[in-house]
Amino acid sequence: MGIWAYIIKKSKSSAVLVLLILLSSYFSYFAIKGDRGYLRYLYLQNKVSEAEKINANYDKRREELEQRVNLLSASSLDLDLLDERARAVLNMIGNNEFIIIDEDSDNID
Repeated sequence: MGIWAYIIKKSKSSAVLVLLILLSSYFSYFAIKGDRGYLRYLYLQNKVSEAEKINANYDKRREELEQRVNLLSASSLDLDLLDERARAVLNMIGNNEFIIIDEDSDNID
């Protein structure tokens, strides 16, 4: 076996090894930083958790509004709430009444 045969044999096995290293590097890079990689997954998980928090706030707000609507329904009419809404809509108060405006409270109107 000559020196050239030895070099060709070793270069073939080395080429396969280099090719395998390059392929594994390529796939590892895109598994971490690609469009569907691990870092993108973490970013999307963060976005999902933020959206779930916003959704929870909207659900809470919706439940509060549903409760107020139920108080105004014909089956269980809350006279105080009806009086409050009528005064707010008509912008009227009685002669012997005064209004205290709480600017910190949430305005549901």
